[in-house]
Amino acid sequence: MNPWLLAAIILVLVIAVVIKRLIGEPINVRDLFAPPVVLIIIGCVSLAKMKDVTNTDLGWVIGGSILGMALGAYRGTTIQISEKQGYLYQRYTGKTFLAVVGTLVIMAAFGFLAVKMGMHENARPVQLSIGVSFLGESLVVGRRGLATGIPFAPERRR
Repeated sequence: MNPWLLAAIILVLVIAVVIKRLIGEPINVRDLFAPPVVLIIIGCVSLAKMKDVTNTDLGWVIGGSILGMALGAYRGTTIQISEKQGYLYQRYTGKTFLAVVGTLVIMAAFGFLAVKMGMHENARPVQLSIGVSFLGESLVVGRRGLATGIPFAPERRR
């Protein structure tokens, strides 16, 4: 697949998720976990297809993934969770967007440092970074949702 087309599809997916969560949406398990899992798979496949990936590259990718997941988990703590029509409901808040900006700054600095310390610049799949960050967020939101005792929303019919 054309890398630009793939990047455009991923960008549209991320924007759609953020807009839905800014407006507010019911929390169902598939919508919570499918986007990050898909992005992580795409990122891992991209990384596997790269030539000349070194152990140094992999070390920085793993470190960046752990950092990204932790930052996503923090972002998950800023999301408003409530009950609406008997189901869990989530909405991004102003604090969530501040966390997003902070995440972008921290991850950009991490990437800059990684490249300065010997990581190949092309060994950082953006899809993987976004996916692990969303996974960290989803894990925290899911755990917080379970703790409320309110049921997750059912899957939407297609």
